[in-house]
Order: sequence, then C-alpha cells, then structure tokens
Amino acid sequence: MRRWLTMLVAAFGCAWGASAQAQNTCSVSVVDTNFGAVSPISGADYTVTGSGVLSCTFAPLAPLLTAYVSACVNLNLGTNSLSAASRTLGNGTQRMPYNLYVDASYAPASIWGGPGVTGALSSLPVSLSMGLLSLGGTKTQNFSFYGKIPAGASLAAVSTVNNGDTEYSSSFAGAGTLTYAISILAAPANCLGNSASFGFTVKATAINNCTITATPMAFSNATILTGSVRSTSTLTVRCVNNNAYQIALNGGTVGANVAARKMKNTATAATVDYRLSGTLDGPLWGDGTNGTAMVSGTGTGNSVPVTIYGRVPAQTTPIPGDYKDTVTATIYF
Repeated sequence: MRRWLTMLVAAFGCAWGASAQAQNTCSVSVVDTNFGAVSPISGADYTVTGSGVLSCTFAPLAPLLTAYVSACVNLNLGTNSLSAASRTLGNGTQRMPYNLYVDASYAPASIWGGPGVTGALSSLPVSLSMGLLSLGGTKTQNFSFYGKIPAGASLAAVSTVNNGDTEYSSSFAGAGTLTYAISILAAPANCLGNSASFGFTVKATAINNCTITATPMAFSNATILTGSVRSTSTLTVRCVNNNAYQIALNGGTVGANVAARKMKNTATAATVDYRLSGTLDGPLWGDGTNGTAMVSGTGTGNSVPVTIYGRVPAQTTPIPGDYKDTVTATIYF
C-alpha cells in the first residue's frame, strides 16, 4: 500500500505540470449591493449584508489528490470616495457616508480593503478545496461582506434632488482584485501567486422625510377682553436637506374653521375667538383655504424652530373659565 501511494503521488506530480497549472483558475463575482431607502434625518444606522462567490476551475485529472485554494478578495476606494477609511456614495457633487467591512463588527480595523489600500488593510479571506480523488471541474465558495451607513452629522447633511427620492452610488468596476494560490496536500500559506479583477456597484436611495413636534400655546389670564392678548408656541421641524416643505394648521376641534378658530370653556358651551399666524399679527395661518396661508421652508437636515403667533382679539368677554382648543399641524413635503 505504501508503494502504491508513492507511485500515485509521483504520477500526480506529472499531471500537475505547467499545462495543467495554466488551466487551474479562480474568479470572483459580487452581487450589486443596495442599502435601499435611507432617511438622512432618521438618526439611525443603515446596514446591509452583501454577497459574492469565489469560483475555481481545475483541469481534468489535475487534482488527483485534494487541491486547496487560499484567496484574498481585495477592494480599493470605488468611485466618489477619497479615502477607503471613509468611503462615500455619490450623486453629482453630493455625498453620502458609508463603508464596507469584512465582518459585522463594523470596526475601523475591519474596513474592507487590502495591501496598499491606505486606511483599509483588511482583505476578505476565502478558501475552498476539491474533494479527494476529484477529477477536476468547478468548485464554488460563497462569502459575505457587510455595509454600513452611519448615523450622524454627515448623513444628516445628505440632500435630495428636486424634492424626489435620490439615488447615491459607487462603482467598483476594476477596483476589486482577487489574489489566490493553489496547492495540493495542504492549504497554501498565503494567497499570493495569481490574480484576477472584479467589480460591482453599491447603492442607496435618500428619501424625502420630515418630522414635526409642537409645544402648547398658553394665553395669559385676562379679566376682560377689551384689547388683544398674545402668546406663542413653537413647532420643531426637521426635514431632509434641500427638501421643500409646507406646514398647514387646521381649524381646530372647536370651530373647525381655519379663518375663525375658537376655544371652548371646559365646563360650558361658551367660546372665545382667537387667531394664529406665522408672523406677529400677520396673515392667518391655515391650510390655504378661506384666505389663509401655509408656512413654507426648505430643510437643512437639522431641527429648526418655527414660531406660531397667537392672538385673542378684543371681543365680548365670556364667562370666566378655562378655554381650550386643539389644532393639528401637518407638514407636506
């Protein structure tokens, strides 16, 4: 048995010559990676898991024993990026921060790069082997990588174009490199020896989005309404950068009329007239009907205060009591 094995290895050595080696090749394909819809003002990270395939083809009868492949999948900057340490997706001159990692730790040391890639030295290692006494053919090995768009000021600054959902992307055409080594009996000590290139695209879509909150408006106590009583409240508005918006105020639950709002006594049916506007004693703030106007603005990605000016005009003084109304603010974007 020992003599047979010696002869087998010797015969294998003859089959694994220069001609056979030339036919033993590997390649990588990577699926385009899409983060999907991203709200720049969400305050949340966005992650995605990407996938690729290492495919190795062996000449017939060449791997008469087990053949091993050690591969390193390397990645350069990609388009729209100035540094692998902080890659960016692009739309024209606009940028969205992101990066790709070799594992799900999303740590700086795990940024997908490779030898010579400043700030990202981590290759993605992949290995495979052919079975004992295989007669050649193709063997594949799937692998994963991980993408992250981090929350923060850079993401909040991302803008949309023409008030529509806006695609950001980066191309790695020609920016991916596969290096690999093939050996028998044992896995290669490294992935040096052969090389191939690959490419794919990373995308994300910045979507229009706004948030709005409000503080209560409280008028001061008054014994008689012979003059105006004023107060203010604040809307806090946050919209995606470059995203135009309009804010409407409805007619309230009591009067249900944007041009003639009323507060109602909490204990009786008595009411008090009042007005809301976007400037001190300015035009009535409503929904654009009955002579009212909406307040408009353009998002910056940051929260901005919007003041509502309230006024109770001179009128017949109703019976004493607490008077209330509930007005709904709606933001259109």
